[in-house]
Amino acid sequence: MTQTLAISMAEKFQNAEQMWFWFLYSRGMRNNNFMRMRGNPTRRPCEVLDVETLITKLYLCGKLTDEQLGVLKKFGDKRRAPNQHIWAENRAANQWTTAMSVLTDAAKQRGWIE
Repeated sequence: MTQTLAISMAEKFQNAEQMWFWFLYSRGMRNNNFMRMRGNPTRRPCEVLDVETLITKLYLCGKLTDEQLGVLKKFGDKRRAPNQHIWAENRAANQWTTAMSVLTDAAKQRGWIE
């Protein structure tokens, strides 16, 4: 089975946020930090390692910063995006939006996002 056929059979992510939260959850599952959800898992167009590699490449080429990765991790662990209307989260929301834009562009190029 070719990679293109496998991707077309998998359910693509709706956006970069969905991909990010799936990545954190799946990585936690791999590390046995989370309990498994009931039901059949959704087949995705990429593996956890693919997303991890993508994020690493984006960081190494300077498209994602340390601050952006920190915000993604902090709010990813909270399972929510930062709220721009909360004064204490305003800067984080800006960093989140910029990082999600970078992730969206890269994931669309790979065919992971609709």
